[in-house]
Amino acid sequence: MNCLSCQVFTFGSVPLKTYLPDGDIDVTAFSNSEELKEIWANLVRDALEREEKSENDEFHVKEVQYIQAEVKIIKCLVENIVVDISFNQVGGLCTLCFLEDIDNLISRNHLFKRSIILIKAWCFYESRILGAHHGLISTYALETLVLYIFHIFNNSFTGPLEVLYRFLEFFSNFDWEKFCLSLWGPVPISSLPDMTAEPPRKDSGECLLNKSFLDTCSSAYGVMPHTQDNQGQPFVSKQFNVIDPLRTNNNLGRSVSKGNYFRIRNAFAYGAKRLGKLLECPKEDLIAELD
Repeated sequence: MNCLSCQVFTFGSVPLKTYLPDGDIDVTAFSNSEELKEIWANLVRDALEREEKSENDEFHVKEVQYIQAEVKIIKCLVENIVVDISFNQVGGLCTLCFLEDIDNLISRNHLFKRSIILIKAWCFYESRILGAHHGLISTYALETLVLYIFHIFNNSFTGPLEVLYRFLEFFSNFDWEKFCLSLWGPVPISSLPDMTAEPPRKDSGECLLNKSFLDTCSSAYGVMPHTQDNQGQPFVSKQFNVIDPLRTNNNLGRSVSKGNYFRIRNAFAYGAKRLGKLLECPKEDLIAELD
């Protein structure tokens, strides 16, 4: 078997342990070889296509694709699980470390991660509004929205179901047409590229994350290598604007199309109304209400 001189890491939902049964596996490889940076995609694609033709392998590989986008990706199915392979992409690992730090800060038996799983499941299975490649919400954007709820409510939840309700209630009422969402507070779209945020809480109450913590995370995890540095580019507003906590010029909501934006708003509003009604329902009437 031919081997490439590189290190391979997983990132995303699998190492974060917030994956769904229908989720994919994200892998990135790192190498200092300048030559390998130019030819790795063809080498990996060729190797996977050879595996695809083999009938005796332990893991069955099929549907190998080479996606030559801004970030080159090799996509394939391994035992019917989608695997995305990239090269020298440190951003996903930085995001993973950031979210792990958040989970450790919130603690409470991984309440942050458990809430992400529940809200991802609701978005994917119940409302079909999760999936950047379909013009819907990206996973990292959704995780940032969940973090915002913990941030402004200062981790005052009894469990993931309450987080889901607060999530739906808050974001169904958020003025997406006038503001970008950021952990520092809502940023008026009309003021861009100025990123000055309004207070995240109207009552001036204390939030979960202080400026020192956010600055430390941005310093530790927001620094990109020269080849991936896009800090000189301005933040571009779209229909659904979520400012990356680590790289403020990165719009995590850029994947959402105009049509899907309204679909997402309606899903949040309907979900908040439906779940609110269930939470207020007497126990003896719950089954009938669910039916």
